[in-house]
This record gives sequence, C-alpha cells and structure tokens, in this order.
Amino acid sequence: MHTSSVRKLLFIILFVLMMGHASAQQPEAVACKGFDRAASSALQTMKAKAEELKIGGAAVLACFEGDSIQSWSSKMLVVGRMKDTPTATDKGSNLLAIAYAKAAEMADTLKDSGSKVRPPMTGEFGWEGGVIVPIKGGHIIAAFSGGKSEDDVATSGAGAAKLQELIRK
Repeated sequence: MHTSSVRKLLFIILFVLMMGHASAQQPEAVACKGFDRAASSALQTMKAKAEELKIGGAAVLACFEGDSIQSWSSKMLVVGRMKDTPTATDKGSNLLAIAYAKAAEMADTLKDSGSKVRPPMTGEFGWEGGVIVPIKGGHIIAAFSGGKSEDDVATSGAGAAKLQELIRK
C-alpha cells in the first residue's frame, strides 16, 4: 500500500472511531418519541372528556426532555370555542392563551398549574387546569381552559394519561 493510501485508511478508521465515541456520549432523546402520533389521539380523549363534562375551550398537549425545559413539542385542539367573545360588561377571554399560560407555568415549576409553589409571574395567572406528568427522561404537559377549574383539571388529566399510555408504545 502506498503511504497516501495508508494515511487515508487511518484517517477513515480514526474518523469512524471518533464518531462512534461521540454518539456513545450523547444518548438519543427518547422521552417524547412518538409524540406527534400520540398527541392527536390524546387530544381526542381531551375533547371527549370536555364534551362529557359539557364544556368547551382550548386543549394543549406538550412534551419535553429532561427537567429543565429548553424546547418542547406541542399540539392543540379547539373544543367548541377558542375564546369567549367580549361584551359590553365583560372583556372576554382568549382560552388558548390561558391554556398556554398554564402550560408555561408548569414548564417552569414542574408542578400542576395553580399549585401555588410560588406567586404567579407576569404572563401567568396561577389558575388550575393543567397537569404535568413526569415520564422517563422528560415530562408531559396537558392544559385545558374553558370550564370550571375542576373540569379543566379532569380534562387535562384524561389527555395526559392517554398521551403517557401512547408515548410508551
């Protein structure tokens, strides 16, 4: 073999070994594997629960890796209505914004929304209605806004349970 061929071969071997070492050091993120597929079904579970409770509103599901959120995958579904229209005596409510505010609070505290582990920050309301579930390697967040707090919690809990079940498959 020529010297240049030996160098190329050594370079390739070294490169392959380094790549194998690099991938061995960084485990594949799997906590939210299958989220997109599972979230649609889990949102339908939230819709069915909301309809059973005779409420409408906005349903949000999210999944993130680890204990300190840097990014997440999320999906939402409007169940009947996304907002309560303003009237002469009421400024109305953006139910989707409220659901995402609940989700954002949970992403920071790693507790259900409205847990009162700290005062609400600007952009949060401290309202109940969101559920966070730790899973292996991450967390599932489910939030609903549109009903009474206990109904929002029940709807979110149904979605979180379904998503947790499906994401494991």
